[in-house]
Amino acid sequence: MDRSRNVSAFVGASIVLALPAAIAVWRTEQVALHAAVNRWHAPWSDALFSVATHLADGLVPAAVAVILLFVGTWRTFFMLGLSTGLSAIVVQVLKRQVFADHDRPVMFAHDMPLLHLVDGVTMNHHFSFPSGHATCAFAMSLAFAVMERGPRRAPLWAAGAAMLAFSRVYLSQHFTEDVLAGATLGVATGVLVWTVLYRSAWARAPWLDRRPWPTGRTR
Repeated sequence: MDRSRNVSAFVGASIVLALPAAIAVWRTEQVALHAAVNRWHAPWSDALFSVATHLADGLVPAAVAVILLFVGTWRTFFMLGLSTGLSAIVVQVLKRQVFADHDRPVMFAHDMPLLHLVDGVTMNHHFSFPSGHATCAFAMSLAFAVMERGPRRAPLWAAGAAMLAFSRVYLSQHFTEDVLAGATLGVATGVLVWTVLYRSAWARAPWLDRRPWPTGRTR
């Protein structure tokens, strides 16, 4: 099974979720949009997003990839590892070489006198575009959607990725356009890796469906 329906469901749901944000970015100035989003906050959402955002740290997919060495196959291991690893490399090159002059929202605090910052969150100041957390969230979630036996839960994975991406805007670590770019990069990288591992001539290699260690169940 090439899991193409899973990928289609995930990508379709991601587009639907991203469309309102894309329209807002197109129609609204960057700082004004951030200030408008930042107006909506509450103690419970401060607590939620300050914790949830760490699920899109690079250590999370790395830890899950190690687990897949024991409970998955080489194919699932590479699906997650390559999707998140390659996208992380690309995002760092873009951040530090191509868009190095893009600063984080806190650097524009003088234009947002009512900017709400969450207590206990260490603020970043530079290298804003694109969002590495959003990239990781979507690359990782697409990989998980591919591992599902059917497409039914793929939109839920997309929604989870969108929530993690939004946490970066909520915490004023990124502008909306940063997370949109990161989400696009994460999905694009995931689709590329899926194509190689599930649709290309290389996908027929028998060893890809072997367990690295003969324990657990395969997907």
